[in-house]
Amino acid sequence: MKKTALLLFFLFTAISYSQFDIRGGMGIDFISAPSYSDYINQSFAAPGNQLSSFNSAIVFSLEFAYHMQQSYHIAIEGAYLINSFTSTDITGKYEFAYTIIMPSVLNYYVIQGNGYNFKFGGGAGLRLLNADESIPATGITNKYSSTGFGFILRAEGNTSLGGNVYANVGADMCYDLIGDIEGSGKKLYNNVMKENVNMNSLSFGIKLGVSYYF
Repeated sequence: MKKTALLLFFLFTAISYSQFDIRGGMGIDFISAPSYSDYINQSFAAPGNQLSSFNSAIVFSLEFAYHMQQSYHIAIEGAYLINSFTSTDITGKYEFAYTIIMPSVLNYYVIQGNGYNFKFGGGAGLRLLNADESIPATGITNKYSSTGFGFILRAEGNTSLGGNVYANVGADMCYDLIGDIEGSGKKLYNNVMKENVNMNSLSFGIKLGVSYYF
């Protein structure tokens, strides 16, 4: 009887606070991927065009959140990261371009105010990478892919623009374990380091967007 009462109380509480919001936006991630950077710098990048420890990438995201309670939201996010490196010398142009599809499930602790809120939380999800590598003087473009897992820590704020529309600004810290890059049954290999190239990375990002509450 007590268990039934507790379950009914939980369901009533969830329904009482139930609300939704959807957020869309874009941002910049600063990514440290040591294995990838070593491969580019040691094999293709000119001395004046070396990748640094952290390199920027563009990220687009769309998130749908369900408000279980005023102070607790659960969300599903889909994000799409785009990055590339290009170097040109007497042999031609080298380019390595990659994208990562990043679906994630997140949980937020929410502090509500009059016309604003702050969300703090994190989550995890799949990481699906696709890459194209164009080799100079050969006309060959190799295609690679990899699948892994990633973790997110996030803080963001929403402030009312009027009605149900809110401006959104946020900051992320992510750790992604994407693993070795592989194409046509062959893994991308760094001949200098004598090891496979992986896309494991640590990143920090900032994003801007718009949220709609309904």
